Amino acid sequence: MHGDEPAGGLGGGPTEGPAGGPADGLMNGLMSGLTEAFLREPRRYTSHQVADMAGVPVYRARRFWRALGFPNVPDEAVEFTDSDVEALRTLVGMVASGVYDEEHVLLLARSLGRATTRLAESHAELGVEELDQAGVPLAERPRAWRRRAELVVPDLARLLVYAWQRQLAAAAGRIAVQDMSAVRLAVGFADLVAFTRLSRQITGGELARLIDRFEGRSADIVTSSGGRVVKTLGDSVLFVSDKAHVAAEIALRLVETHARGKDMPELRVGLASGPVIWRMGDVFGTTVNLASRLTALSLPGTILADPQLAEELEGDRAFRLREVNRLSVRGLGELAPYTVMRAEST
Repeated sequence: MHGDEPAGGLGGGPTEGPAGGPADGLMNGLMSGLTEAFLREPRRYTSHQVADMAGVPVYRARRFWRALGFPNVPDEAVEFTDSDVEALRTLVGMVASGVYDEEHVLLLARSLGRATTRLAESHAELGVEELDQAGVPLAERPRAWRRRAELVVPDLARLLVYAWQRQLAAAAGRIAVQDMSAVRLAVGFADLVAFTRLSRQITGGELARLIDRFEGRSADIVTSSGGRVVKTLGDSVLFVSDKAHVAAEIALRLVETHARGKDMPELRVGLASGPVIWRMGDVFGTTVNLASRLTALSLPGTILADPQLAEELEGDRAFRLREVNRLSVRGLGELAPYTVMRAEST
């Protein structure tokens, strides 16, 4: 075993503690059956058996599984299925074939782990809400979840592959002939005003519904306008576009739509244009930081753009620009940004 590796087997499901009384044993049995209902196959291997069947040492197998986001389990725990073996063989085979080197396979695995963890958590939360609305008591949840798994897992698996393939086709089409070291984008950062104060004044359920509305409306506006959502952070959304006028239109539609929403806080938006570092589905760099800083300096219901994006909008009759006083932007010095409005605005 590799000296730098933590103790425990490959990643997998949560480990079970010592057996308790009859009720504990019954619950453990129900939860075990629930796990297999979602895995859709029995657990039959230990971590060492999985590594042996894939033809790699345990320490190397463990690196792949941790990259996928799975926790370690004890060496003797029988937690793994035939699909776990096949997944490890696939990862190892990608390296052996030369399609990727090992570091890139680990990066690929981490991106899959991050994305699917969020998907799984959100789908599980929706399942709990359905059970709550149906009035299913806690003691009956494991059985109800098993029935639900039989109904929804096959459909969700098909939809996951479908959505990923469509998104991959779109992403490959955008970047296949692009110099990734010199990507220039218009970046927008939209933020709900006074969200922290509001979150202390409403219930958890009300807060969750508000975030759902904000994220849903924002994603619809960004994608329907030709932009791309990079990520949402509860009270904010980061989006990008290849064109300055598209980013400006998205910003205006976001502000206008959320202003009409009942019980929805006002929105403010920062826009910047320039080079970005695009890595593993996220964007970084000075342009992104500038958009974020301008958002923090914006008044409620307004859009602030950096001089570069304003210059790219110059002459576009759909927008009206107004230079504001020079502002000190934390970490980036002083600049004179512009407010962005619709041309017909007064």
